[in-house]
Amino acid sequence: MTGRPTRVVIIVENLPVPFDRRPWREATTLLAAGYDVAVICPKGPSFEEDELIVDGVRILRHSLPSEPSGPSGYLREYAAALRAEWRLLRKINHEGRIDVIHMCNPPDLLFLVALPFKLFQGTRVVFDHHDLSPELWEAKYGKRGPFYWCLLVAEWLTFRTADVVMSTNESYRSVATGRGSCKPDSVFIVRSSPDGSVFRAVAPVERYRNGRRSLVGYVGAIDAQDGLDRLVRAVDHIVHTRQRDDVGFCIIGSGPALESTRSLANELSVDSFVEFTGRLWGTELVERLSTCDVCIDPDPKTPFNDKSTMTKVLEYMALGKPVVQFDLVEGRRSAGPASLYVDDGDIEGLGDSVLALLDNPQKRSSMGDAGLSRFTEQLEWRHQSKELFRAYEKAMRRVR
Repeated sequence: MTGRPTRVVIIVENLPVPFDRRPWREATTLLAAGYDVAVICPKGPSFEEDELIVDGVRILRHSLPSEPSGPSGYLREYAAALRAEWRLLRKINHEGRIDVIHMCNPPDLLFLVALPFKLFQGTRVVFDHHDLSPELWEAKYGKRGPFYWCLLVAEWLTFRTADVVMSTNESYRSVATGRGSCKPDSVFIVRSSPDGSVFRAVAPVERYRNGRRSLVGYVGAIDAQDGLDRLVRAVDHIVHTRQRDDVGFCIIGSGPALESTRSLANELSVDSFVEFTGRLWGTELVERLSTCDVCIDPDPKTPFNDKSTMTKVLEYMALGKPVVQFDLVEGRRSAGPASLYVDDGDIEGLGDSVLALLDNPQKRSSMGDAGLSRFTEQLEWRHQSKELFRAYEKAMRRVR
């Protein structure tokens, strides 16, 4: 492989790139280090081009069926995605041998398109473990059943196909070395952290407050397992029980539960206090979060959420914002003293903790500073990129 750059293809099925920020940071970091990087991903609103080059990274996109619902919907999406990913991988490989296939879950089926390249031309496989798919299924649908057990099998096959695994935190690493049967020296922790040189606080933009004294922010997916119903009920507690009409809420994101969340806000008569912005990125995202006084993570305590690092929390810390969240294992490991922690299901406690910070500027400031310091010294992308390169070096050395 001397004489030319190492050719890497990153496969993402969850979101379009560059909107999906973790694989985009990985792609641009590898490119800057001299790798030849292409990304295969789905199309999405504002990301409709079939093929383009952004900042030197080649992006190839494919269509997917509409938002899946239930096992049959997911199977249709997965089948369509695998066909498209196989077609695009063959196209790239025809132009020059692929050295590394970098699989980003969900789903845990991408080994099906990576395995032939591994077996027949020695392509190395990196598994970028973003989500615990079996636990995610259980969190979405409140049960296990046959599909859950199928996901466990697919996850195990994905681990066994990979030469190295990149886990987002200690809990995911334990899953990889435990039920994934991976050797500890082949599992690297690469957190989904923002790039502190780019994702940094700016001056507040007062119009985003919509005339209210205080602003509370949320950014992330809006799905059944994300707890947005709890956030809206906390708003109801703040507005109607605590009689506070000086606090506004900004919910940034989209997902299958967006309309039901809007409907709940309307039903509880708090819709005038909550602005749903849809998905944002770049300058406006940073401006809106920089304008917030407090940021919130309403993820409930489930086996999935307890083990997952929420990117939103790291982004809040990168901007020096104090956090309110339910007491989750990885949430506490990430935020430490930058957050107030509420017992799971305590909606009133969630709202009251927000108010306690809004009414105490000194505490807000000290918690925000603690979070920013923790982020800068331990968590930001410049620290994680070192582990990314270690994982790639291990993958390129490994021959089975």
